[in-house]
This record gives sequence, C-alpha cells and structure tokens, in this order.
Amino acid sequence: MILILIIYGAAASFLFVYSLVQSSLLYKYIFKKKELQQFTKVSPDFIPKVTVQLPLFNELYVVERLIDKVCELDYPNDKLEIQIVDDSTDESIEISQRKVAEWKDKGIDIVYLHRTNRKGYKAGALEDALESAKGDFIAIFDADFLPEKNFLQRTIPHFQNDEIGMVQTRWGHLNRNYNLLTKLQAFALDAHFTVEQVGRNAKDGFINFNGTAGVWRKECILDAGNWSPDTLTEDLDLSYRAQLKDWQFVFLENVASPAELPPVMSALKTQQYRWTKGGAETARKHVKNVIKSDKSISNKWHGVMHLMNSGVFVSILICALLSIPLLVIKSKLPEFNYLFVAASILMLSFVVLAAFYLTAFFKIRGRSLKNFFRFILMFPMFIIISMGLSLHNAIAVIEGYMGKKSSFVRTPKFNISAKSDSWKKNIYIPKKLNWLSLMEGVFALYFIFGIFLAFYFNEFGLLSFHIMLSLGFSTVFLYSVFQSSKN
Repeated sequence: MILILIIYGAAASFLFVYSLVQSSLLYKYIFKKKELQQFTKVSPDFIPKVTVQLPLFNELYVVERLIDKVCELDYPNDKLEIQIVDDSTDESIEISQRKVAEWKDKGIDIVYLHRTNRKGYKAGALEDALESAKGDFIAIFDADFLPEKNFLQRTIPHFQNDEIGMVQTRWGHLNRNYNLLTKLQAFALDAHFTVEQVGRNAKDGFINFNGTAGVWRKECILDAGNWSPDTLTEDLDLSYRAQLKDWQFVFLENVASPAELPPVMSALKTQQYRWTKGGAETARKHVKNVIKSDKSISNKWHGVMHLMNSGVFVSILICALLSIPLLVIKSKLPEFNYLFVAASILMLSFVVLAAFYLTAFFKIRGRSLKNFFRFILMFPMFIIISMGLSLHNAIAVIEGYMGKKSSFVRTPKFNISAKSDSWKKNIYIPKKLNWLSLMEGVFALYFIFGIFLAFYFNEFGLLSFHIMLSLGFSTVFLYSVFQSSKN
C-alpha cells in the first residue's frame, strides 16, 4: 500500500513539475520574447547557394505536389539545388523520376538520389546526400509539406550572423478542420510552435529542429557530427549536439510552412510512437551532456525537461493505473485522507496547462469570445485523447529509456485537405488491429469499473479523472477499430 502511494506520488509530482516548466515557458513567451529581425527579402550581398533536400520513402500520394511546390521556390536558379533523397520501393519512384526530368527541362538544378538499402533510414539518407550537396545551407522538407514561395527569402537572411546554425519555422496545417483528430493535433502543435519554441528560444535556450520546414548551415551539421540514426528522432539529437557546441538557433514564429496532419488513428499512433520513443532515446543520450555543459542553470533545467517531456505519458499511465487501487485505499483507510487532499493540489496542473494552451490558441486563431468558447470545447477533448494515447506512448517511452531499438517507420501521407477527400483507399494504412489497440479497449473497461467503484464506495474525488480516462481509451480504441475496418 505504501509503495502504491509512493509511486503514485512520484508520477503526480512529475506532472506537476512539468506544468511548472510549461508555466515558465508561458511567462517567457509573454514577457521575454527574443525580438528577431524579420526579413522580407534576401539582402543583395547575401545570396548563398542553398540545397533543398526532400527525404522520401513510398510517398505515392504526395510526392508530385511536393516536388512541384519546391521547384517553384522564389530563389535564383543558379543559387538553388534540389535533391530528391529517395529510399522508396514502390511505384512512387517512377513519379519522382518523371517530375525530376520535367523540372530539369525547365532549367531547375534538381537531382534524383535513390538508395536501395535504407541504411540509417532518414538520417542515413540525409547524411549520404549531404556529401554531394552543393549548397552552404540545407533546407529540408518532409513529403507532407508545401512550403511558401518566399520560404528561403524569409529564412536565409538570418544566417548573415555566422553564429546561427539552424533556422526553424512554424508548422501550418493544410487539413486542420478535416476531423476531430486533425483538430486536436493542430491544437497541440500550435502550442509547441508558439509558446514552447519561442519560450525556449527567448533566452538562447535549447530548441529543436523539427525534422522539416527548417534550414541548416552545412558547416553546423558537420561540426556537430552529422546526422546519426541511433535515435528515432535524428532531428532532436542533432539539435542538441549542435547547441552543445554553442551554435545558435533561431525560431521564426511568424513564418508558417503548411503541412498535412494524419487523419487516421493508426497514422497518428505511428507518428506519436516515433516522436515519443525517439525523444526518450535522445534524453538517454544527452541529459548528462546538458547537465555537464557550460550553459546557464536555467537553460540546463529547461533542456533536461525538454528532453524528458515524453515521460509525461509514463506518469499519466502510472497515475491512471494506480487510481483505482487508491480509490479502494481511501474508502477502507480513512486515516490516509490527508494524502488525497494534498494530492488534489496537483489538479492545479490542469489550470496551468489551460492557460498555456489558451495563449497558443488565441495566437493562432485570434482573441475573441467565440474562440474562447471553442477553446473550452477543445481543451478537455485534447486532455481526454492524450490520456487515451498514454498506454501506446508510455510503452514507446519505456522502450526508449531501456535502449530497445526499433525500425524507423514513416508516417503515412494522404494528400487530404478538403473534408470531401477520403483516406479509405490508402495502401499504406495497416488493415488489422494490433494487440495494443485491443488493450486500449480493456483499459476503457477498467476505468469504467473505476466509475462504478466511485458510486459503490461513495467516493467521488477521482470520478472526473476516471470519466476522462474511460472516454479517452474508448475513443482511441473505437477510432482504431472503425478506421481499420473502413480501409
């Protein structure tokens, strides 16, 4: 019993500390933003050679639009090179080759680089392509992005400062309103690409390249040790290695790069698994390096918490699983009630997170009473689905902390923007449920049992928690079942 209380208390405390870190970022975002000069066009004396890399793997539905969009970038042709970095094994190869030939005939410096072994996955492909890259600066776009024409004009000028190693832009969302999943993903990502990134960047803290929609100085990549495939988040790993070598990063909140959000649960889970496990792997690799660095105490603290933030899902899962035994303990042993009163203070975490996400929501959607009521609906749904994904993501995080290796599985792309577009015939979506989806159904029943116990014991302190958990796991399970059966 005591062990249950200790473990629960440790997990809840981590969630509370996480909320305090988020409140610190919110404070920095509001009051201590780094004022970065926003360039509108390239300075006449600074037009460096740029290579745009497009890492691809079986992107049948989006590769054509991606190549077309990148070839339309507004930058001098003699200063621009485009590398199609393709590890594909399907018919998208022919599409890419045809588009490359088409744009070459139009005078674009575009090359097709195809590998047959996928060694090192995305990191390996980027490392191999870098050897032949002509540019001093490397822009990278994943297959689901459609950069604006003036992307290079608004990012490259920041490299006039020789200390700048990377410039990252905010992600926009092509299909934000397609369904509930895309709305909630946009809700979460908007907070990362406003409050979190700007807050961390405000005092030269650690931020991360987000794998796409950013530009690297080639010298910085090489100085930091080049791309490495030893984590699933090669972008986060290289970001920390570069910043630990004192390269500065710039985040441009006001430059948005539109992209597609996964509209189905299986694709979202694939993406979340890679992000959360890769984050844990990178934490395992770099937490000690951050602590030993010569950075300020504040930057070390935020850097460590940044690397450890995927641990939130482990803490949520622990608190969830132990909440029903705690309910029994509370009903049988009233002398421990004071511990539950103290634990209720941790509910303040939700208040802090609400302020955090509301600030981001207003930044992107605008301040209005209508948007406030939209937020009131969105925030609980976001928390509920996050809880429902906690089992899936916690397993990924634990595997990352333990050093268990797994393949880099790319997120399926769909070419969906309008609500009339359909994902149902996408050949990259798995057609069968896995054991983990079935376990999410079991967890939904477990927390429904917790709701029953609240009325049985006449103890309602955890009722709202169990309602959210049962709704979260039920929603994730039913999405997985429904979308698998429709494909």
